[in-house]
Amino acid sequence: MAYASLQNLMDNLKKLIHGNHHPLINNLNPLIVSKRPLLKRLYQELNSIIQTLFSIHEDPCNPHELEKVRNLKKRLKDDAEEAQDTIDLFLSALHFKNSGVSPTSDVLKTSLDLEKVLKSFKSMKAELKAINIGNMKIDTSSRIKHVSQYVAGTSYTRNPLGMKKPSDEIVVGLDRDVEIIRDKLTEDTKQLCVVSIVGMGGLGKTTLATKLFNDPFLKYHFHIRAWATVSQTYAKRDLLIQILASIGVQEDLEKDHDSKLREKLHKKLMGRRYLLVVDDIWSIEALDELKMCLPHDNTASRIMLTTRLNEVALHVKPHGFVHALPCLTEEESWELLKHKVFHGDECPERFIEPGRQIARKCHGLPLSVVVMAGVLANEPMNIDLWEEIACSISSYHKGNLEILALSYHHLPDHLRECFLYLGGFPEDFELVTEKLIWLWIAEGFIKEAGNRSLEDTAKTYLMDLINKNLIIVAERNVIGDVEACKVHDLVRELCMQKAKEERCFLKLDSPPLSYQLRLAILYDQQRRIFTNEDISIMNFTLFPARTIRSLLCFHTDIHSITSIPCSFVLLKVLDLQKCRSRHFPHGLALLVHLRYLAIWYPFKFPHSICKLWSLQTLILHTSYSTTCLPDAIQGLLNLRHIWSDTLIDLPYIGKPMNLQSISSVKFEQGVDNLHKCFPIIKKLHLSCFKNEEYHLELLPYLETLELVGSGFRRNRIWFPTTLKQLTLRECCLPWSDMSTIQLLPNLEVLKLSHKAFMGTHWDACEQQFQQLKLLKLGW
Repeated sequence: MAYASLQNLMDNLKKLIHGNHHPLINNLNPLIVSKRPLLKRLYQELNSIIQTLFSIHEDPCNPHELEKVRNLKKRLKDDAEEAQDTIDLFLSALHFKNSGVSPTSDVLKTSLDLEKVLKSFKSMKAELKAINIGNMKIDTSSRIKHVSQYVAGTSYTRNPLGMKKPSDEIVVGLDRDVEIIRDKLTEDTKQLCVVSIVGMGGLGKTTLATKLFNDPFLKYHFHIRAWATVSQTYAKRDLLIQILASIGVQEDLEKDHDSKLREKLHKKLMGRRYLLVVDDIWSIEALDELKMCLPHDNTASRIMLTTRLNEVALHVKPHGFVHALPCLTEEESWELLKHKVFHGDECPERFIEPGRQIARKCHGLPLSVVVMAGVLANEPMNIDLWEEIACSISSYHKGNLEILALSYHHLPDHLRECFLYLGGFPEDFELVTEKLIWLWIAEGFIKEAGNRSLEDTAKTYLMDLINKNLIIVAERNVIGDVEACKVHDLVRELCMQKAKEERCFLKLDSPPLSYQLRLAILYDQQRRIFTNEDISIMNFTLFPARTIRSLLCFHTDIHSITSIPCSFVLLKVLDLQKCRSRHFPHGLALLVHLRYLAIWYPFKFPHSICKLWSLQTLILHTSYSTTCLPDAIQGLLNLRHIWSDTLIDLPYIGKPMNLQSISSVKFEQGVDNLHKCFPIIKKLHLSCFKNEEYHLELLPYLETLELVGSGFRRNRIWFPTTLKQLTLRECCLPWSDMSTIQLLPNLEVLKLSHKAFMGTHWDACEQQFQQLKLLKLGW
């Protein structure tokens, strides 16, 4: 867990030493120049410790030395974070001094007091030498490497999120269960019936429900199929919105009252035979309220639910059916483990016995088997390792959660914080892959590797966690790339347990008392807050919580939201997009280290955002129909991604920006200089309302392009050869332009909808579409 903290500190030390054009660092500032000898010694000591400490294999067979190494890592992390706080407070103070701003608190430092940290690093270096390294195996495998070495050696190349293991669809021991439930769902009973699948967490209830939901016969039998997930924090409104969205209702459902949502659902299902899957339901009340919203019109419709609770499952009687999902047998567990590790190949003879021991000690829980397979499949084939893991499992007596913990201990250091971070999100929360990657980058979890972008490296990290069976793919796009992901409840529980031990984040699922929150932040030195509840920020304005680097809120409001910048002056991540407050945080310009900002704003675009020099990602939600960005936005040199739920009206851009993606953008000033404004843009959604020429072939990195025309003006467009995905709507292009599009060498997806082309005849030739995987024609 020390890995990300150390890498962040190393990066900042390099910037201070070399003055790498950091907007907050004046290379000639005497305070910085005088401290550079100290900064260099600090960098050298830290680098020496990292090289030794992170090359030691954590051997559970040597618990005494293992404990020493882990304690050293913890102390190193604490000292690195203290040094990082000191540096960032100094840089903030420097920025305020140069800009004439006077912050309300004296927490900001005007000196770099790092001698104490340097002394501590030297002490740890001596302790490390004293550890009996002869008894600790130095890890020469690929399991623990520096990030650049790790990524350079990965097998993922052009499109890491498109990689899919052949074992993804392997299911063992469910065939009989599928047959039983399929028969119950299709039996000749006209009234609305409920089928319950009940069993402990990790047993495969959702997997079984998914298999049935996608069953070809059931797809044919039911007119409408819908899926919703309830979880422990049940809200009827959210459930109705999920179901309506699942059956294709496209309106802005968030604005509807509950009665309107019930009316829409009832009307949509009336007279149709429907199958409604309700996954992970925890209360009888939720089931009863749902049934009241559904039509009971004798169409042989069915509700299929999954639950851990017998009382919920049994509530469907007398007219329902309860299916108790059994654990896997020892043989089924072994078959599943083999399939996941060897992908259908034979298991070598000498690995069979330890493999069977591992499978047996998973106690018939498929999730444990799959996660352990993820550990084994991603390690070198080493009989000692298999026997070590089999031995380790036998030493645990706390159930399946501790079995899952083995997968965490076998993660390489650079993946651990990425993994634990997932535990901060609400239960059953679907994470949009793109935004998760932006968050990881902002948090400092992702480091550059060679010529690869941070985003590509982060995709590789995500794919590693998916292939280790720690992350579930929730949604893929039409060509198989991962669009959304989530974690199983038990894996999330593991994340929260380990995150608490490592002080990775503070998770608030119930409103804390003011003094409790203050104690947790100030005395436990927490770095991040994830909250599903309204919390009061007022208590931190006089004594800011300088350790807090991230605040992610999944509640609709935060009390005293305007006090956030003064209370958490070193924030890197601020996600308030769920908060529908009529107020906006005062003094946002104080957050000069902020990298990720997601907000909802009710009025004009807040110009203070344009002073956030470190900002990388900007996500905007608004009640306006258009987001008008000011001229000063082009001064944000680190800005990589802009996303908005409305059309973005860009000003005239007079100098190059480092944007990689931008959503739904409109150019009032024309786009003749687009290639000069956005030279490295990769993803662009462009509204072409003027009758102009669009020379997009000058964008050498553009891979994803969506063009929306006016519907009546004919556009002239030139496309770059780098395009992989192209969507055209209302562009009124002549069909002759298709001869150019079909020759694009990298094009994989082509979507054409209403008035993309004018005319009724497309004269296709034989030499076309070298890489095309999907052609979608719509209206």
